Amino acid sequence: MPDQNPFGAIRDIDIDGSTYKMADLSVLEDEGIIEDADKLPVSIRILLESVIRNADGEMITEEDVENAASWQPDVPDHEVPFTPSRIVLQDLTGVPAVVDLAALRSAADRKDVDPNIVEPEIPADLVIDHSVQVDYYGSESAYDKNVEIEYERNEERYKAIKWANQAFEDFSVVPPGTGIVHQVNLEYLGQVVHEREEDGEDWLLPDTLVGTDSHTPMIGGIGVVGWGVGGIEAEAALLGQPITMKLPEVVGVKLTGEMPEGATATDLVLHVTEKLRQVGVVDRFVEFYGPGVSELTVADRATISNMAPEQGSTISMFPVDEATLDYLELTGRDPDHIDVVQEYLEAQGLFGEQNPEYTVEVELDLGTIEPSLAGPSEPDQRISMGDMKTHFRGLVEGEIDYGDVDGTALDKWLDDGGSAPPLPKADELPVGDLNEKYEIEMPNGRTTEFGHGSIAVSAITSCTNTSNPSVMIAAGLLARNAVEAGIDVPPHVKTSLAPGSRVVTEYLKESELLDDLEALGYHVVGYGCTTCIGNAGPLPDPVEDVIDEQNLWATSVLSGNRNFEARIHPKIRANYLASPPLVVAFGLAGRIDIDLEEDPLGYNPNGEPVYLEDIWPDQEEIHDVMTDSVHKEMFQEKYDAVHEGDENWNALDAPTGDVYDWDEESTYIRDPPFFQDFPIEEPGVDNIQDARCLLTLGDTVTTDHISPAGPFSTEVPAGEWLQEQGVDPSDFNTYGSRRGNHEVMMRGTFANVRIENEMLDGTEGGYTIHHPTDEETTVFDASERYREDGTPLVVMAGTEFGTGSSRDWAAKGTDLLGIEATIAESYERIYRDNLIGMGVLPLQFENGDSWESLGLDGTEEFSIHGLEDGLDVEDELEVVAEDTETGDVTEFDVTAQVGTPAGVKYIENGGVLHLVLRRLLQEELNE
Repeated sequence: MPDQNPFGAIRDIDIDGSTYKMADLSVLEDEGIIEDADKLPVSIRILLESVIRNADGEMITEEDVENAASWQPDVPDHEVPFTPSRIVLQDLTGVPAVVDLAALRSAADRKDVDPNIVEPEIPADLVIDHSVQVDYYGSESAYDKNVEIEYERNEERYKAIKWANQAFEDFSVVPPGTGIVHQVNLEYLGQVVHEREEDGEDWLLPDTLVGTDSHTPMIGGIGVVGWGVGGIEAEAALLGQPITMKLPEVVGVKLTGEMPEGATATDLVLHVTEKLRQVGVVDRFVEFYGPGVSELTVADRATISNMAPEQGSTISMFPVDEATLDYLELTGRDPDHIDVVQEYLEAQGLFGEQNPEYTVEVELDLGTIEPSLAGPSEPDQRISMGDMKTHFRGLVEGEIDYGDVDGTALDKWLDDGGSAPPLPKADELPVGDLNEKYEIEMPNGRTTEFGHGSIAVSAITSCTNTSNPSVMIAAGLLARNAVEAGIDVPPHVKTSLAPGSRVVTEYLKESELLDDLEALGYHVVGYGCTTCIGNAGPLPDPVEDVIDEQNLWATSVLSGNRNFEARIHPKIRANYLASPPLVVAFGLAGRIDIDLEEDPLGYNPNGEPVYLEDIWPDQEEIHDVMTDSVHKEMFQEKYDAVHEGDENWNALDAPTGDVYDWDEESTYIRDPPFFQDFPIEEPGVDNIQDARCLLTLGDTVTTDHISPAGPFSTEVPAGEWLQEQGVDPSDFNTYGSRRGNHEVMMRGTFANVRIENEMLDGTEGGYTIHHPTDEETTVFDASERYREDGTPLVVMAGTEFGTGSSRDWAAKGTDLLGIEATIAESYERIYRDNLIGMGVLPLQFENGDSWESLGLDGTEEFSIHGLEDGLDVEDELEVVAEDTETGDVTEFDVTAQVGTPAGVKYIENGGVLHLVLRRLLQEELNE
């Protein structure tokens, strides 16, 4: 720990005969730095503790402490240097982080500097959970076969991770087949309070983290402050760079009432997501309080916290109370540590019910929650279960818009906080008769009928719900009742169960509910994100064929948190989030356009209808099964071996040594170009002259659109490149799995099959116009032509540019395509920060301006002025757009969305990792 003691706040605390050091928040109140600590939101107090404890007089000063302590509901304009206590990575974003760290070591080695100057300064855990794909399903052998294929596809990636495990200190790996990163984090990694030894002294400090997955805030369910960042920002934090952020506004959500019978935690989180999107919580922290908090289990709280990014917030957290301590005990944490958690938090005034002041207060009555789904392409598009038939049919026919089941116009819905563009209407995509069904024969010989609204995928997946025993057991009980009632899932539905940890499988076995789920085809397919991350795997050929031949709006239903266009499967047009029991219910129905309050799920062998109310389990039964089946010993047994891995993992022959041995023939792991020919001197910034526009984009272009994670074809640049390397199309794997290879990823940037470049009338996919020749070509090909001519590039976009999952390659790819600046109406925080972290300048139109309103179409030449003397925080710059045919000039003002001096330094250095490497090299060379 730094040896400074700002305001004398570092003191000793004695707990059960042991003496620890701590940063005492109450001292600041005694010193008059804080008027009333209890009035500060819990999350702000935890940020403040970090600033105090890490103050060193240089990177973090007493002034920073005072700035953090100055929080008021009307938040002052200050920045806070936040140093998390740990980092969490998953493999899709973790592999590129490992590759970057390896590249930094190689760059140091090329400068004849000890490569070990590149070493994590903060402990990191990498959980491999995003690579398993549902190739096999509906059988007892599905899990083993999927794991076998997973290792075949990802051997090179996994070897790189094993190399990192031995090359870096404080870098731990949870091997494949163990669980989903956020569930492992909640059930095992999260400590609430850390007991650490630093320089021979024992310390207590709050557990805080950032993670390379936007759902990192799930840990807020146990009162831990943590949020998602891009791999770039996480790598900088790993290397000791504080995360500099603006002091956030904090929204308090007061929960009242009790959940009604039949409503689940998933239904609650969909209501919360809808409500907070309407409130507007982007860049804000959210804290839950009030009498309703005690009505929620910790698993329910974590379900809500998980979907902070869908709500739009940075974090979404609950207080630490007796229920939290009970959860720590249930999940096998050490009893002595649980005592330390309580005593430390009580000493800090952070235990139990809190009543601070908030920037905005919102109230939600739990008694108003009703069974719901969300879709067809955004998590905040909540639809009451009983409205699904009218919603879907009206959606396809173009009579209603997204999420609008009350006949409200789309414009009003958008004004109220909605964020989705409409799908093509009937005249844009021929739909035929909505009632028409087409008979198809499945590979197993069974025949089935498939039409508009038919469900192609029904998946119990994702940390959102698989961490919650109540909804998982509810799904199992519903399956049991369905089997007893004599109904089954139609053969066209691809069913899957991907538990978030092996503990889930244990309690489903203990309760004998796994047998019932398997009877309906919900066999365990893997322990990972699977469908939610885009690893749903292929659909059976007859299903894909009928979708293509008849232009069908196929659907999916999943217990996940993401349902963006083309994310689940490119051929599935509408995707709906739902609780695990509703996933099974709709799987049984086989279609989404059904009113489960009125219509039967199916018919038993006697031809009698079976309704949802006939098989829905009641809360008492769910509670009884949970009590009998979920035990502490399950958690202890499974997590005792969490780092060991199976025979596949242990058989991997990974590289060793301090410097990674790059294989120039590898198509998975390549030394990236970011640090090649690396200059020691800072490059600085200057005006951008005569740039061309690579794409003009609309609203809500997601990081999935910018850097897709799923499979790709032979006809796109990434597929063409792999074929040139001799890779068979059957071995392409996914974009997500290839994130250690810049050659694939830069070719996949802005290449989602559903992205729409407005330069091209109605064309979907990664295409653009190369303006000098007026040729239509791929985004990658055009960027290469511009690079050869030395032409800088810009991209223009609408609102919420970069919404969605944290994707470092959404920013890395943008950089490698030669894009020096983006100009948008607004940005999602993570993408904006990642752009800055790669040295790409995010610019924002003035309020009311857009590229459309200014009469621009992307054919112009763009010059950005005001950078000749450097860049300042939130600098106001001028853009000059010249029509290349008429010579007409459009001038407009933009604001650089670089909100901190640290961000300015990143831009000036070409990126945050460039800054860190430059400082490390300069320190070493100057010694």
